[in-house]
Parts: sequence; C-alpha cells; structure tokens
Amino acid sequence: MKRICVFCGSSPGARPSYRAAAERLGAAIAKRGLGLVYGGAHVGLMGAIADAALAQGGEVIGVLPRALEAREVAHRGLTELQVVDSMHERKARMAELSGAFVALPGGIGTLEETFEAWTWTQLGLHAKPCALLDVDGYYAPLQAFLDSAVAERFVRAEHRAMLLVDEDPERLLDALASWRVPVVEKWLDRKSL
Repeated sequence: MKRICVFCGSSPGARPSYRAAAERLGAAIAKRGLGLVYGGAHVGLMGAIADAALAQGGEVIGVLPRALEAREVAHRGLTELQVVDSMHERKARMAELSGAFVALPGGIGTLEETFEAWTWTQLGLHAKPCALLDVDGYYAPLQAFLDSAVAERFVRAEHRAMLLVDEDPERLLDALASWRVPVVEKWLDRKSL
C-alpha cells in the first residue's frame, strides 16, 4: 500500500472535530510515508486533509473533474493535480492510484464513492480495504443500518466486516495495513437463484 484514497466532504461540516480529524489523518498518512489521493479541491475537509499532508512533506494527488475545476475549487498547491473528464473517470483514476480507501465525514458524494469502492472489494474487482473514520459517531447511524442489512440477509456478515471502522486515525491506518481480503461467496442463499 503506497497511497490511501480519502473520500470526504467539500464542506467543513457542523463540528470543528471534523476538520481536526481530517488534519490528523492527513498528517498521519504523510508521516508514514504514504501518499494521499483525494478529490483535488481546496475547500472543506478536502482542503484540510490535503494541506495537513502537504505540511508534513507528503505526496498529495488530487483528481478533479473538469467541470469542478472550472468552478475554481481546484487546489493549486498539490504534488499533482489530475484533471479528468467525468466523475466516473475520477473514481476509476482514484482507485487505480490507491491501495486503500478511507471515508471521513461527508455527504452524498462521499457515501457513493465509499460504497462503490467497498462493492468492488466485495465483488473481487480489487483487493483493497475500505474504512470509515468515525468522528464523533458520525457514522453510527450508517453502521446500524448496515447491521440491519446483515440481519435482514441482504449483506453477508463477512462483507459487513470488510468495512473497517475506527475513531482514531492511527489505529485505522494500522488496520488498513494489516487487512487481508476474505474469500467469501458473494451471494446469500445461492441455491434459491
């Protein structure tokens, strides 16, 4: 694992702890000699994590769709800014550059990106760990929903366990480094198909 992709809000969120967590994670990634891959903006938690990694001398690669660059949200101080044509291309490029994925607090885009990366791991399209940095319980309702999906037999317990969760950036990075992909049949109740 050379680089970690972080999905997070382009807004700062309601709590100062969100920005503090982004800064801690960005600094921790850089201090471990890992690169950061993220959405390429200078605003919100995105800008905070990039600036923190850069301040520690880390490599930071931003991947930004052309439409968002035109709205002047591009971070111009990165190690590298890759401008792509679409959101689909952005996600594919971020996945190609990264060995793991972490979601900080964020909105619809953060959730969509995280779930897609996690789905790719579940389907065996890649063997890269996915994680949530659960700042102040932000992801507690989502975790409860996922546990319900397991209970309702739409998600395997083994697939649910593939999504790592911690509130501490250092522990989360340790978990990502030691993660191994489980070998599990994708479908529940395959005999009924």
